Amino acid sequence: MANKTSAVSDEPVDVLFALHPKFNLLDFAGPLEVLTTALHDASDPTSRAFEVTIAAGEPKVISDQGVVIGSQVSWKEAHDRLSDFDVLVVLGGGVDEVLKQKAEPLDLISAFSEIQKGDPSRERTLLSICTGSLLLAHQGILAGLSATTHPDYLTKFENACSQAATRDLAERTDVIDDARYVVNNLRFDLGDEDENPYIRRKSDARRPSNARKGSMSWKGSNSRRESIARRAAMRLGGLRVITSGGVAAGIDAALYLVSVMVSEDSAAEVSRVMQVTWNKGVVVDGLDV
Repeated sequence: MANKTSAVSDEPVDVLFALHPKFNLLDFAGPLEVLTTALHDASDPTSRAFEVTIAAGEPKVISDQGVVIGSQVSWKEAHDRLSDFDVLVVLGGGVDEVLKQKAEPLDLISAFSEIQKGDPSRERTLLSICTGSLLLAHQGILAGLSATTHPDYLTKFENACSQAATRDLAERTDVIDDARYVVNNLRFDLGDEDENPYIRRKSDARRPSNARKGSMSWKGSNSRRESIARRAAMRLGGLRVITSGGVAAGIDAALYLVSVMVSEDSAAEVSRVMQVTWNKGVVVDGLDV
């Protein structure tokens, strides 16, 4: 795993789910179902595209709904192995207590971001579901980025982003209130932004997109070449940061992740198998799939 630079082969993408006490069960189960269903080859059930590891403070962690989930690694083990993972998923539910106690996964979020800044040659993604975005905001991850959260928590989220910006003397977060998910830091070097018709800019984020509909995954784009130097110059070392709305929107965000890390066809097949409609979100300064 240490030599992996990008999730472009048929090897599984390594995903770490961070489960804090009283997490929301659907925040976990929805994206988990999407990622564990995705295949590199729809005709080969052994070609699973993602491999999931569950981290928590205790061997068993209880959700807000009273369901107990067993963890596979402790927080310490998660920190020790953090550079092995391509994706970190942060869940909503119970976030007030996490913030009050300054508990995990707050440090895990910051550490994952620091790993990317120190090693921009590797593609990594930080995905928050629902109110998990409040944890990202508190850690200053969203400074200068665009983001969203559950509609009922938008005011609280805006305040958290503003407080973090003031504390860190950082740029404000552009909070988008009508998106299923918001993606920052696109994956490909698309050339001159002034000439590329598929670029979405922050100023366009609240307007409908007329961007091309189609695969933007690396595997499906032989004509594009990833630019490590360009990624290194991006915020957070090019860490892809995705925030999603309410619990069901986490499924949409996970489908997006499948589309960019495996293929559009794989995401469509997962959607078919799960019998869900993929409601697409906003991709800032990038292709809108």
